Amino acid sequence: MSETSTGEMDIGMGTALRRALPYLFLMLFAFWTLVPIVWMILSSLKYQTGMFEMPPTIIFDPNLTNYHDVLVGDTPVVSNITNSVIVAVASTAVATFFGAIGGYGLSRTDISGKKHLAFWIISTRMAPMAVVIVPLWFLFRYADLLGTRVGLVIVYSTFNVPFAIWLMRSFFDEIPVSIEEAAIVDGATRWEAFRYVSLPLAAPGLGATAIISLIFAWNDFLFALVFTGQDTQTLPVAVASMQSLGGLGWGTIFASGTLVIIPVAVFGYIVRDYLVSGLSMGAVKE
Repeated sequence: MSETSTGEMDIGMGTALRRALPYLFLMLFAFWTLVPIVWMILSSLKYQTGMFEMPPTIIFDPNLTNYHDVLVGDTPVVSNITNSVIVAVASTAVATFFGAIGGYGLSRTDISGKKHLAFWIISTRMAPMAVVIVPLWFLFRYADLLGTRVGLVIVYSTFNVPFAIWLMRSFFDEIPVSIEEAAIVDGATRWEAFRYVSLPLAAPGLGATAIISLIFAWNDFLFALVFTGQDTQTLPVAVASMQSLGGLGWGTIFASGTLVIIPVAVFGYIVRDYLVSGLSMGAVKE
């Protein structure tokens, strides 16, 4: 074989390797991410003795004992699930609504220092959670909001709304102003042009904003631990408290953890098309 052929083969192998590396990385990342989740779901369907078998069994007769203990046993989490649903849905609705309104105004309004205003809005989201807990705790104490769902919705909205405004602004920037101007020429008001023209075109952005806000509110532990009471605890806090009730009940912990991820996974699957197209459409530009 000539040196030229050998060189061409080496170049071809190098090119193939470079093309394969991203896929290899994605496979390793998927394995690293999915294996613990799959392990948790499978363990939630086993008895305590079957969770730690070596080698582990993948094919077995599943049972719902752990889910029965979680939902209707001595420490049911139905009320905690209800609290999580109410708080997550309410804060997501608030963030999506004000994010759409604020993002549209920030995109369409021509004012001096608009970029600085946009950065100031998103900078309020950059503050570490631990920094704002103490001030918020005193404010909520005087406002009698400690241990209430309303207080938790306000906390989540405080963090989600700035991010929603920043994200939605980038989506509205992608929509040509001429489309709205044509609607206004045809007799529509500014509000009607926003509601019936721009907002439907920004539907992928609304989906992306909603799923990100929902994930933050549903998975949060720190704020829920500090600002909720016994009757308003969310599901992540309830799962953590199970570790101190007579030792570690791995079955109930795995079942509760599965219940934590199911709603977000289902909602993400429903809006997956909006999420993918939305995140690719609304590239933040400065």
